[in-house]
Amino acid sequence: MSSDVAEILSAAARGAFPPPDGSTTVVPQPGPRDAGVLAFTAHSVVFTDADPEWVRAALAATSSDPLAASMNPGFLLALMARTGRHMNTVDLLTVADALPGPPPLELREIDDPGHPRVARALKFRDEVRVWAADGGVLVLGRGVAGRWEAAVEVDEEVRHRGLGRALATAARHLVPGEVVWAQQAPGNARSVRVFQAAGYRPVASEALLIAG
Repeated sequence: MSSDVAEILSAAARGAFPPPDGSTTVVPQPGPRDAGVLAFTAHSVVFTDADPEWVRAALAATSSDPLAASMNPGFLLALMARTGRHMNTVDLLTVADALPGPPPLELREIDDPGHPRVARALKFRDEVRVWAADGGVLVLGRGVAGRWEAAVEVDEEVRHRGLGRALATAARHLVPGEVVWAQQAPGNARSVRVFQAAGYRPVASEALLIAG
């Protein structure tokens, strides 16, 4: 099992997941910004600079079920208190392979740091780039461990016309790498459906711990 979260994510993108043995792997943060928890099938990865022995003790103390311990609210609260961080939500983490050629959608690259989706991306990602289509926005940037992450926003008045799926698909043409990642809040069923329709595969749940 790799000791590097970037390698773990890269393997998962290829379909090579951690062993489903009910255990938890603790690895260092890939950088000062990014810490959190990944829960794969019957295996979790905690990426933090907190003491690994403390992490294992906290997991045991907050849940009697090793399969659910890393996403147990008690453990996440303890981890936030230990690291001085906070979190927003537990997301579904999805991934898709890059596609060749230009996107089959007319896009214009823009510089709009005031857009709510862009402003949020700038807090969590580097090298952020933004494209607009009529009625929607696509954001790409480097997130956890340098992975490329996509987010889309569609105006309410043009929903249910396939634009969200088209923007999510466009990201697969624009990302300068082998794969592109995207997170969706599980309760946002519309977003989950959009990204899966665009070919994104669910690989894990993810809780990011935010500094400051």
